[in-house]
Amino acid sequence: MVLNLMFTTFIYAQEIDPKQDGKIHALIDSYVQAREKKDPVLLKSILTTDIDQLVSSGEWRSGQQEAMDGMMRSSKSNPGTRTITIEKIRFLNSESGIADAKYVIQNVDGTERKMWSTFIVAYDEGSWKITAIRNMLPTR
Repeated sequence: MVLNLMFTTFIYAQEIDPKQDGKIHALIDSYVQAREKKDPVLLKSILTTDIDQLVSSGEWRSGQQEAMDGMMRSSKSNPGTRTITIEKIRFLNSESGIADAKYVIQNVDGTERKMWSTFIVAYDEGSWKITAIRNMLPTR
């Protein structure tokens, strides 16, 4: 029983550096900046090569190039100011986490498009990168 308790503690007690929260916030801020500026170089630097993205229209983008092409297309066809506010970050371990956020696009006509986004992030090649995005339109 003691061994079982020790084993369980080692599995679930992840020591996550509190500074990692700030790095995830900076990563998502870079994502917003890349989308606003339509900057493919910045965007490529913060996405994993195997990223996948499910957008609110139901389109599923798979792989870095397809995701980037779709993001650039979407930024062009949906102009406005993007704001992503992280509500919660949960680390699965020291190299992966989930960031849940409110995603608002302030349209040029003054209306707002309000969504939820979930970002799956991974520590890859020495930095945090986005490996999956799920955008959802709330029903209420």
